[in-house]
Amino acid sequence: MSTIYQPPRQYPNLPAQDPGLLADVVAGQARLTPQQALDILHNMSLAELGRWADARCRQIHGEIYRTYIIDRNINYTNVCSAKCTFCAFRRDAEDHDAYTLAYEDIYAKIAELTDIGGTQILMQGGMNPALPLDWYLGLLSGIKEKFPHVHIHAFSPPEFIEFVNFFDPPGTTLEDKIRWVMVRLREAGLDSLPGGGGEIFAPAVRRKIGLGKCDADAWLTCMYVAHTLGMFTSATMMFGHIEGLADRVHHIDLVRQWQDRALLESGARDPMDAGPGEPIATPGFGHYKAFISWPFQRENTPLGRLKEWGQGEGDSGEFPGDIVARLDGSGTKDLHPEFGRRLRMAGSTQYLRTQAVSRLMLDNIYSIGASWVTMGPHVGQVGLKFGANDMGSVMMEENVVSSAGTTYCLNEAVLCKLIRDSGYVPAQRNNTYDILRTHDGALSPDLQVRDWSEHRARKLHVQAPAGSATLTVGGR
Repeated sequence: MSTIYQPPRQYPNLPAQDPGLLADVVAGQARLTPQQALDILHNMSLAELGRWADARCRQIHGEIYRTYIIDRNINYTNVCSAKCTFCAFRRDAEDHDAYTLAYEDIYAKIAELTDIGGTQILMQGGMNPALPLDWYLGLLSGIKEKFPHVHIHAFSPPEFIEFVNFFDPPGTTLEDKIRWVMVRLREAGLDSLPGGGGEIFAPAVRRKIGLGKCDADAWLTCMYVAHTLGMFTSATMMFGHIEGLADRVHHIDLVRQWQDRALLESGARDPMDAGPGEPIATPGFGHYKAFISWPFQRENTPLGRLKEWGQGEGDSGEFPGDIVARLDGSGTKDLHPEFGRRLRMAGSTQYLRTQAVSRLMLDNIYSIGASWVTMGPHVGQVGLKFGANDMGSVMMEENVVSSAGTTYCLNEAVLCKLIRDSGYVPAQRNNTYDILRTHDGALSPDLQVRDWSEHRARKLHVQAPAGSATLTVGGR
C-alpha cells in the first residue's frame, strides 16, 4: 500500500555505529545525521560498511534483480566556456580538435543505438556560446520525429545555467529564467535531465576546481525546476581530489534535502514503496531517481598535475581538504595554506566506502549506480555489494572520462555476466527504473555466449576530428 512521503526521523544522540540505529536505517525508519555519516565514513570497517549498505539496498530492491540500461552517451560539442581544472575534454572554439556535431551525425549515432535495442540517449556537451536556442530546439524536435521511442536524457544543470546566460530569457529570478528555457526544450522533446556537473558542492572546493561552472545553489535550483515540471533527474558527485570527507557528506546531504523538498511539496508517495519492476509514479512533481558517484580521473587534466598529499616537503598531519571541510559547507580556503594545492586520490576502497555511505544516507532516492566506467568492471561489480543496485549503461561511446585516461568498455553480454556472477538476475531497465526485460532464461545475452574471448576487447567510439585514430580498449 502506498504511503505519502515523510522523511525518516533522526536520532543525533545515538552513536553512529549503534546497531539499533543502523537496523532502523536499513528498514527506512531512521535517518543518519551528517555527523553520523561522517563518523561511519571515517571509522567503520570496510566489510561492516558494505554489509549495512547491502542490507539497505536489498530492503529497497529485493534479492533477485540488479539492473542496467542500453543507452548512448552523445557529447554533441566539446567547445566550452568553463575552464574546470579536472576536465580533459573541453576545447576552445579555435582549437584544432574542437567540434560540434551536425544533426545528421547525431541521428546516425541514435540509429546505431536503436539497432542494438537501446532506449535512451544521454546527451551532454560543453557550454558552447555559438549555439543558439533554435539549434537545440531543432535538434530535439528532429530526434523525436525520427526516433519517437527514444528517451532524451540531456543537458545537465551547468548547461542550463549557461543557456540562461547565453539566451537572456525573461524572468526576475534565476528559477524563472531556467523555467522559461526548460519549458521550451521540454516541448521540443527533452524528457529528463542528467546529474552531470555536480562535482562537489562545497563552495571552497567548487571555486578551486570549477572555474566558470555554476555554483551549488544554481545546480540544485535547476534540478528543482525540472522536478516542478514533472521531470525525473539524477544526481552525481565527483570526489577524490582536493575535497575533505566532510565535503562528500555535505554534498550528499544537500541532494537529500532538495529531494525532501520535491517529495514533500508534491505530496508524493514514498519513492521506496515500489518493489523491483514496479512503476514509481509521483503525482505533480518529478524527483531524483538516482545518485551516482565516482573518483576523479587525473590523466591529462590540470588538476591531476598536483602532487599527492604526503609527497611534498612539510606534508604532515591532516589532509588540507579535511581541515577546510565543514558539514555545512562553510569551510574557507584560508584554513590551510596548502588547500587546493595537494590531491588525495580515491582508490577502490574509498570509492566503495563513499558509495556505501551514499546508500545509507539517501533514504529518499531509489537507485544508487555503480561506477564501473571509471573504476573498472570488476570494482563496479563489487559495488553491487556496497549499496549499488544498478550497473548503468552499456558503453557504446564516451568522450569525457576517456579524455582523462579511463577507457573501460562493455557490451550487454559482459554487463549481464558481471551482474549474474554477483548473484543476481540481470534486468534491462528504462529511465524511470521500470524493468523492461529480465534475463532469467537461456536466451539471456550472457548465457548465449560460447566464447568469452570474443568479448574481451572492443572498439570504443570516441568522437574526434576527421583523420584521428579510433581508440581500442580492453573490456576485461
